[in-house]
Amino acid sequence: MAQKYADVIIDISHEKVDRPFQYKIPQELSEVIYPGVRVHVPFGKGDRDKVGYVVDLSDSTDYPVDKIKTITSVDDKGITIESSRIQIAYWMKRQYGSTMIAALKTVLPVKQKLKHLEKKKVTRCLDTEQLEAMVCQCEKKHQPAKARVLRALIEEEILPYELIRQKLNVSSATLQALEKQGCLRIETESIYRNPVKHMESEEKRVLLSENQRNIIEDVLRDYRQGRAGTYLVHGVTGSGKTEVYLGIIEQMIAMGKQAIVLIPEIALTYQTLLRFYKRFGDRVSVMNSTLSMGEKYDQLRRAAAGEIDVIIGPRSALFTPFPNLGVIIVDEEHEGSYKSESMPKYHARETAIRIASMHKASVVLGSATPSMEAYYRAKAGEYKLYEMTGRHGNSALPSVYIVDLREELKHGNRSVFSAKLRELMDLRLRNGEQTMLFLNRRGYAGFVSCRACGHVMKCPHCDVSLSEHRNGMLICHYCGYEEIRPANCPSCRSKYLMGFKAGTEQIVEALHKEFPQARVLRMDADTTRTKESYEKILAAFADERADILVGTQMIVKGHDFPNVTLVGILAADLSLNRNDYRAGERTFQLLTQAAGRAGRGDKPGEVVIQTYQPEHYSIVHAANQDYLSFYEEEITYRDFMRYPPVAHMLAVLITSREQEAGKELCKEMTKLVNGIWDERESTSRSLQVIGPAEAAISRINDLYRHVFYAKHADYQVLVEIKDRLERFCKEKELKNQTVQYDFDPMNTY
Repeated sequence: MAQKYADVIIDISHEKVDRPFQYKIPQELSEVIYPGVRVHVPFGKGDRDKVGYVVDLSDSTDYPVDKIKTITSVDDKGITIESSRIQIAYWMKRQYGSTMIAALKTVLPVKQKLKHLEKKKVTRCLDTEQLEAMVCQCEKKHQPAKARVLRALIEEEILPYELIRQKLNVSSATLQALEKQGCLRIETESIYRNPVKHMESEEKRVLLSENQRNIIEDVLRDYRQGRAGTYLVHGVTGSGKTEVYLGIIEQMIAMGKQAIVLIPEIALTYQTLLRFYKRFGDRVSVMNSTLSMGEKYDQLRRAAAGEIDVIIGPRSALFTPFPNLGVIIVDEEHEGSYKSESMPKYHARETAIRIASMHKASVVLGSATPSMEAYYRAKAGEYKLYEMTGRHGNSALPSVYIVDLREELKHGNRSVFSAKLRELMDLRLRNGEQTMLFLNRRGYAGFVSCRACGHVMKCPHCDVSLSEHRNGMLICHYCGYEEIRPANCPSCRSKYLMGFKAGTEQIVEALHKEFPQARVLRMDADTTRTKESYEKILAAFADERADILVGTQMIVKGHDFPNVTLVGILAADLSLNRNDYRAGERTFQLLTQAAGRAGRGDKPGEVVIQTYQPEHYSIVHAANQDYLSFYEEEITYRDFMRYPPVAHMLAVLITSREQEAGKELCKEMTKLVNGIWDERESTSRSLQVIGPAEAAISRINDLYRHVFYAKHADYQVLVEIKDRLERFCKEKELKNQTVQYDFDPMNTY
C-alpha cells in the first residue's frame, strides 16, 4: 500500500494555525486517521511526545521522505470540540474549494489566545475590634495608607481591589504587607469580557397560535425521537417566526442543549438580542465583527465551558464551540450575506446543516421570502416545510400602491418623491406617525434605462441587463456580448437614456426641502461605521425621536417599529436590473421585506413602490405579498436557463498581474474542463461551460480578472471538476496568478 501522509497542527491555539507539520501515517493506523482526529507525535529535537490534530491528508510530500517522522498513536480521548471544528474545516475545503489553512482560520475565528481578564477583591480576616486596634498601631507608626485600608474594611467586609488602589491611593505593596500580617485576604477570579450591556429581563409572554405550537412541537418531537432534520418556516412578515424560534430554543435549553441563532446583518443584532435576553437572561451572548478581540475570545470560552445557552450573530457565529448543540436557527435565510465572499466561499445554510448533522442537531430556516434553493428543496422533500400565512394577532398586511414613474415624468414631476408618496408622508407627519424610506441601491448605476418609457438595455442571449463601461460599451458578463451605448432609447427614441444616480444623502436633502419640520435619521454604510452606531440609530427611531428613517437595505430586514405606518420604496428597479440571474428574486425579497415593515402595530400600514416597470412579475407579486406565484414564475425561468437551484453552477475566477497570462490560463482551464468531460458523453451532454471571458470588473488593484462558469445538475460533478483544476494548477506551479472557486455564486463576476 502506498505511503500516506498527514498534516498535523501540534498546538491548536489559534496563532499556531499557520504552521502544520507533515508526518508519515503508519500502515496499522491508516484506517483510523482522518482530519480532526487527535494523535500523538514525536516533536522537536528531543522527539518529545506531543498531542496534535490531523488537519489534512495527502499521498505525496515535498520533503525528503527519510526526514519525515511517523505518527506514534491515535489519542484515545475521542472527538473533542477542536476535532469537530477541524472536520468541518476539511469539509468546507473539499466542498467549496480553498486551502486548509484558510478553512481553519474561518472555523477558528479568534487568531490568538488572549490574556484572561481578572477581578480582584479584598476580604477582611479580623473582626471589627481587632481592626480598630490595628488602625491605632498604624497611626502611631505613621502608616496612613494602611490605616485608610483598615478603616474601609471596618465599614465593608469585602471591597473591590481596584477601588482600594484608585480611590484610597493605596499601593499593591501596602496591601500585600497587610495580607502577610493576617489583616486581609486578596482573592483573584477570572472574569469574562461581556459585549452584552445589562438589559431588563422582564418579558411579556405572547399567547402562541395553534400553528406556532404545532411547528414547535413537531420539531421537538423529531429531535426527541432521534430524527433531527432541517425545517423551513415560511411565514409572512409579522407572522411570529421569532416566537417559534424562542419556543424551540426554550425546550432545547430545558434538555441541556445549546442554540446558535444566525441573523444576516449586524444591524439586526440589537433588536434580536433584546427579544432573546428578555426570555433567557444573561445565558445569551452575541458574536459579530464589532466585538473586540478580547470580547470574541471570551464568548468562545464561555460557550465551550457551557456557561451560555444561546449565541446570536451573523454567519461567523456558526462556528461557536458549543459542546451540546441542539439547534441552529437561520433567520432570514434568503439573505445573500450568508454566503462568504472570501475563501472558502461557503454558504452558512449548507454549512449549518453539515455542522448540525455532526451534532445530531436540528436546523430551522425561516423567512417571509425563502431563497429559491430552500423552497425548491422543501418542495422536493429534503426539508420539512411549514407555512405561516397570516400575521400574528390577525393584524392586516399593509395596503400597497405601485407608482409608475414614467407617468410621473409625463406630468412634470422630476422629484424623487411621487405625488402619492408625498401626500402620504405629509399625512403621517400631521398624525404623529413614522415613515421609513428605502432606497434600493443594489445594482447602483449598473444598468442603463430610459426615463421616458422604462426600456432597459439587455443582452439578447442571456436575459440580463448590460453593464455600462467607461469606454461607452454595454457588455454582458455572462456570454461576452457587447454593443455601443446608443444616444437614444431603442424603444421610444427618447434622449433620457441614463444610469440612475441617487443616494441617501440626496434623499435627506430633498426631505428637508419638502418637509422642513420633519426629524430625519439616515442609516447606511457611512452612518454605521462605529461600534454602537446601529443601536443608537435604531434606538432613536424606536423611541420616536425621529419622524422619518432613510436607509439602504439594512433598514428593511427584521425590524419591528409599531408606529411605522408608511414605507416608501424609491427606485425599485435598481436591483431588478442587475446583470445577474438572481435579480428578480432579490428584488421580490427586498420589496416584500420592505413592505413588511409597515403596519406591524395596531395601526394599519401603507406602502408606496416607485418603479419604471410596474408590470414586472417581481414587483406585482411583491405588492401582493404573493410568494407562491413569484416562485412558480421564477422557477420556470431557472429551469429553462439551468440556473440554481435546478442545476448547480461553479464560477472559476482567475486573477493575474499580467492581462495576457490571466487570459491564457483562463482559456487553458476552460479547455481542460471541456476536454475532460467530453470523454464522458453522458456527463458532457448535461455539462454546460460558459466562457472564458473578462470579469465584470476586469481589473481591481492592478490585478486582471477572468472568469468562466460550469453548470451541472449534480453538485459533486462540479466538486470533481474543482479537484481536477486544483491538481492542474498545482502542477503548473502558478506564481503571479490565483484561482478562486465559487459554487452557486450569489453574485456574478
